[in-house]
Amino acid sequence: MRLCSIASGSSGNCIYAGSEETHLLVDTGISKKKIEEGLKALDVKGEELQGILITHEHSDHIQGLGVFCRKYKVPIYATKGTIEGIRSYKSLGVLPEGLLHEIETDRDFMLGDIRIHPFAISHDAKEPCGYRMNCRDKSVAVATDLGTYDSYIVENLKGLDAVLLEANHDIHMLEAGPYPYPLKRRVMGDKGHLSNELSGRLLCAILHDNLKSVMLGHLSKENNYAELAYETVKLEVTFGDNPYKGEDIPLKVARRDCISDIVMV
Repeated sequence: MRLCSIASGSSGNCIYAGSEETHLLVDTGISKKKIEEGLKALDVKGEELQGILITHEHSDHIQGLGVFCRKYKVPIYATKGTIEGIRSYKSLGVLPEGLLHEIETDRDFMLGDIRIHPFAISHDAKEPCGYRMNCRDKSVAVATDLGTYDSYIVENLKGLDAVLLEANHDIHMLEAGPYPYPLKRRVMGDKGHLSNELSGRLLCAILHDNLKSVMLGHLSKENNYAELAYETVKLEVTFGDNPYKGEDIPLKVARRDCISDIVMV
């Protein structure tokens, strides 16, 4: 399997996951042009995609969906609540008939040779979810916009070969930054976003010897930067209740505005 961030950040998200036979996107929160550029770097054409998995209906995850799907007619998979949110997002325009497919969390479905497991997440959207994707004995997952995590999230992220994990903000930057107080509370709340520290603690709970790649994603432009997220998560691993050290982890940070390295597992 391959996992690659085409873009990941508070201003737009689009992740590729696929096998030799099956090509998927998780979210389309960037322009059609940028999605196409990312797919070209992966040697994948828009018409070769078997599906687009939508995590939730916020603009930084769906703003490119209408234009892209009107051109390529790619099936869209999302929970009932997210589909309602997509349909009410007027700036997307009209989606071609028959593209929206309702899924349920904790109920697997197949696209090509990839088994997809949607799992519920805590975020201030209608019915948000993350995705775990399995192909034969390999598995990758996209887990952003978590707000918080519990044993359910940990179970859904155990045994992975690669993961894109949210590290949205540095708590001190957020507290001292320009956001109004209600927005700060929202971001730090249980239906907001994972801080660098919480991201590191969640990573400690899912680490195992065969985890080949960890990408930190969905970094806030205003309240985080790549080096800080990287070092904070490494420190949480080093001082956490686990047998690993930060330098043991194959850790990278997904770029906000361009394609990341392609992870092969």
